[in-house]
Amino acid sequence: MRGIIGKKLGMTRLFDEAGNAYAATIIEAGPCYVTQVKTTDKDGYDAVQVGFGEKKEKLSTKPEIGHVKVAGLKPFLVLKEFRDFESEEPLKAGAEIKVDIFHEGESVSVIGVTKGRGFAGVMKRHNFNGAQTTHGQSDRMRAPGSIGSSSYPSRVLKGMRMGGRMGGKNMTSQNVKILKVDAENNILIMKGPIPGANKGIVFIRK
Repeated sequence: MRGIIGKKLGMTRLFDEAGNAYAATIIEAGPCYVTQVKTTDKDGYDAVQVGFGEKKEKLSTKPEIGHVKVAGLKPFLVLKEFRDFESEEPLKAGAEIKVDIFHEGESVSVIGVTKGRGFAGVMKRHNFNGAQTTHGQSDRMRAPGSIGSSSYPSRVLKGMRMGGRMGGKNMTSQNVKILKVDAENNILIMKGPIPGANKGIVFIRK
């Protein structure tokens, strides 16, 4: 598995040779640096820990500074492990990972945190239809309706769809096609939308 950490910059539109327009997302991916290499003999599994984004030392804890200092690096904003990392040569602590590990036309998985919507009602959160607007229904149009049962089981069942906090959860978009790879500027352009708001951190893996 190959992987990299990036930051969502926004969306744009690309045209193919036939003139068809595609919605696309721009991601600043890397450069990332290897902070630790884990092995089966020492840690029980094979993985590569990768860091992305600069973080000031005065905002970092001593364990964070000491952890990356072993590899001769400075603290990072985000650390992420990628298991069984595929590379042409064995990676060592301090190695640099760039977007050229991916190529155009490749399909990847993108993990991000969805936009937080705050408290939302059932119509927005679960696509309920709402109640009728006639026959005296002055305040029931966006209400969920009955939530309980009769004398048995005399309680609200677990998992009942109700109003509540919406968004702000991890989401994985699978089979996202890479439209363009700009290795000079560390940019990936992907087809369609991906989870998260602009400037949000995303994890891209093959």
